Amino acid sequence: MEADKIKDSIKRAAQELFRKFGYHKTSVNEIAKKAKIAKATIYKYFDSKEAVLHVLLMDYIKASVDDLVQSNANDIDEEAYLNNLIMKTCRLSYTVCNEFIGWDFIRESTNSQDFLKNLSNELEELLMASFIQLPGIRKHETYQQRLRFLIKCSKSIVFSFAFTSVSDSDVRKNFVSFQKEILPYLVKAAVSV
Repeated sequence: MEADKIKDSIKRAAQELFRKFGYHKTSVNEIAKKAKIAKATIYKYFDSKEAVLHVLLMDYIKASVDDLVQSNANDIDEEAYLNNLIMKTCRLSYTVCNEFIGWDFIRESTNSQDFLKNLSNELEELLMASFIQLPGIRKHETYQQRLRFLIKCSKSIVFSFAFTSVSDSDVRKNFVSFQKEILPYLVKAAVSV
């Protein structure tokens, strides 16, 4: 097997197991068994189980970010576009946590919270890079700083209620509250230069 095929096999096996059992309950041995390779082979391509997760999430996020940024970019006004973009990004972040990692592990592990913080920062950079490349977007530094502030505030708020919510119902209520009561003010502050 060539290197790319082996890596893809590891990623597919890990993704399936993480979604089925959660990150915490999936072992490297199980990933190796599912991928039909030796455990040592995984460590040849990835430093740790966390590194496998990181690659999976970044692949998922990169594919999603371009779609998020491009969708409806020309169809609606700037405030509505940013509002939609932030909500879609928040949902993407929640999906990543819910489907790949598992909330129990996130709430209980300090390492997972650091991991999520780093992942969140990478998502922010991807969003900024993709957004700034859109035609018609103001390019001056103050505007970009305000967009970054909007993304940082939004992700901090969303992660804080995701970490403290007890049920999916609570998360949905918090999303609705954020969308109606907080986000419009953050967006207005970002676009009024």
